[in-house]
Amino acid sequence: MHSHPIEVKKSVRTYLMVGALLLVFTVITVGANLIQFAVPAAITVALIIAAMKGSMVAAIFMHLSHEKQWIYGTLILTAIFFIVLLFVPLLTVSDTIGTAVRR
Repeated sequence: MHSHPIEVKKSVRTYLMVGALLLVFTVITVGANLIQFAVPAAITVALIIAAMKGSMVAAIFMHLSHEKQWIYGTLILTAIFFIVLLFVPLLTVSDTIGTAVRR
């Protein structure tokens, strides 16, 4: 918790700034919806905007910006898991069970 009034003022200012940015990104979301994009482009734009808004909420309101070591560890574990899952289909190429053996 904050022990000094100056720290509280700084936190309130940060929260208000993030709240204003969330409002701006909401307006951008509505504006992007009014523009006729192709479906893949619309999904990409919507995901980018949602990721930015979600990142701000997680970092500031959930106080995850102070958890850097934990966040980096989770990110590295996720990247390793993702890479392993990308290479799992390659293992099926070398699978010879159930195939006829030619002589």
